[in-house]
Amino acid sequence: MTMDIRDLATFAAVARFGGIGRAARELNTVQSNVTQRVRRLESDLGVTLFERSRAGTALTAAGKRLVPYAARLDSLLAEARRAARDDGTPQGTLAIGALETTAALRLSPLLASYATAHPQVDIVLRTGTTAEMIDQVLDRELEGAFTCGPVMHPDLVATPAFKEELALLSAPPMRPMRNLLGQPDLRLVILRAGCSYRQRLEEILARRGIVGLRRLEFGTLEAILGAVAAGLGITLLPRSLIGPAWRGGQIAVHRLPATEASVQTVFVRRRDIACSQALRAFHKHVTRKSIG
Repeated sequence: MTMDIRDLATFAAVARFGGIGRAARELNTVQSNVTQRVRRLESDLGVTLFERSRAGTALTAAGKRLVPYAARLDSLLAEARRAARDDGTPQGTLAIGALETTAALRLSPLLASYATAHPQVDIVLRTGTTAEMIDQVLDRELEGAFTCGPVMHPDLVATPAFKEELALLSAPPMRPMRNLLGQPDLRLVILRAGCSYRQRLEEILARRGIVGLRRLEFGTLEAILGAVAAGLGITLLPRSLIGPAWRGGQIAVHRLPATEASVQTVFVRRRDIACSQALRAFHKHVTRKSIG
């Protein structure tokens, strides 16, 4: 028996939404239809995909192995629909990602001018760490994303977009860096794991023989700057991001050697997808380079 693509899409919905009932609502159908399609798929494959109990529906080992293929099929179908409707005019939804620092520093004027030039495109912007953005591009949840470079992955194409100068930040007063880094109770004020600036700060300190420091994790840039200004620790961020706090005397800015300070922000996209006209136009708008 040939696998029905609709059965596979229904399976993907049950896996994504965590149950037959929620999947039925999202698919605008009744639960019996969802159940029938899942059972037919299980029969076609000869495996059980879900463990059903009063507590709900959970994926079996076979179901977990099937999920990435079903997700890939969803993305391929969306790409096919987009390609069929592509008449050369940028339109539809464009989902992109960015580091929080890039969104704050660079994207507002670019997004505004892009939206003016291409009014038929609906932009969805998500922010996160470099690791999160790369994973979402690889999983086809985003068409592209701005991340900290370099990015070396066989499935991705990375195009240089912006250059930033990183600086070490601490609470006032200003002091020599060797004195700052020699404090016995020094702590790092950082974003969650996967943040490229966090990794780079730890590398900079390790080159100076400083390892194993206590970490304070915060969820936003505003919280990090506030914690640093309050003397809770040091951090590493693009220098241009902290202009107001620096000028107001709330933050002390320590310049780094050029080899440690310079960082390239790149725009990454999957190598194997057909780019939508919206993405082509956005890529050229931001990087001044066309993509195929």
